[in-house]
Amino acid sequence: MRTIDKTYADPLTLVWLHAAAQMGMRVERSAEVNASWDGAGVLTIGTPETLDPDDSLAQMILHETCHALVEGPGCERLLDWGLVNAPDKKVHEHACLRLQAALADTVGMRAFFAATTMFRPYYDALPAAPLADDGDPAVSLATAAWGRATRGPWAKPLQEALQRTAQIARALDGVTSPDALWHGQGLTN
Repeated sequence: MRTIDKTYADPLTLVWLHAAAQMGMRVERSAEVNASWDGAGVLTIGTPETLDPDDSLAQMILHETCHALVEGPGCERLLDWGLVNAPDKKVHEHACLRLQAALADTVGMRAFFAATTMFRPYYDALPAAPLADDGDPAVSLATAAWGRATRGPWAKPLQEALQRTAQIARALDGVTSPDALWHGQGLTN
């Protein structure tokens, strides 16, 4: 009988778990939640069978990171980034999605990182420039979050994770079917 001393891990999962760790997040999986931040360093993401078929751990980590960036400094000490009882929660969700789209656009992967919740129609309707002022109150929150995402302490791990994801997507160019989430992604940069 052979000794097994190594295990397979999904490359995309490794990329985003590494990024999360660099941002001070320990990721755990649970069938009890979709996504939840405990305010003490643990980000819990639903298990694969509880998520939609077009969800990935990468997309979920990016989305939760965007929530944190929208809520700003200090939110990491609050349950679910402080959004638990926010009266204008919808505006904050929209800002999160605008930031998510803008970040994904930097590597040509907006469709790959799309929201898969009831907010998907909002995400899909975002303009090519999701941070441009179009009268949506979410824009100012998203623009401030963009500054934190691109110049703050999470900028480097976030950009590296996005770039590595795009590298994986480019490696798959020509081998995915049109119905694959990876199909045609990451090719613009």
